[in-house]
Amino acid sequence: MTGRLEIVKAFTFEAAHHFQHMPVGHGYQRMHGHSYHVEVALTGEPDPVSGWIADFAEVAKALQGVRDTLDHNTLNDVEGLENPSLENISRWIAGQIARDFPGLAWVKVARPSCNEYCVYRL
Repeated sequence: MTGRLEIVKAFTFEAAHHFQHMPVGHGYQRMHGHSYHVEVALTGEPDPVSGWIADFAEVAKALQGVRDTLDHNTLNDVEGLENPSLENISRWIAGQIARDFPGLAWVKVARPSCNEYCVYRL
């Protein structure tokens, strides 16, 4: 049987941010916060012994480090996220884990309360 396999691990975090490039008085210029939902997908051929594309425990460990950096922080203060758009957060997360997971296929960052998300495909 042929086909492509993909596994997904998700996590959430809460964070504040603001956009300094917006005009004075614009709501996005002021500090505000969101609840974020992140999904990370890995693709590849399963190991013949384990049957896994990747060990979910190892993926969770890597993502916990990312979550610890972002959760309950001001995203603008995180190196590389000075302009913390969904697009930049997605790319930043991918950059944090890509070296450990060569099968990284995409990263999705969502703000469910706003009905918005961005998918960064590698």
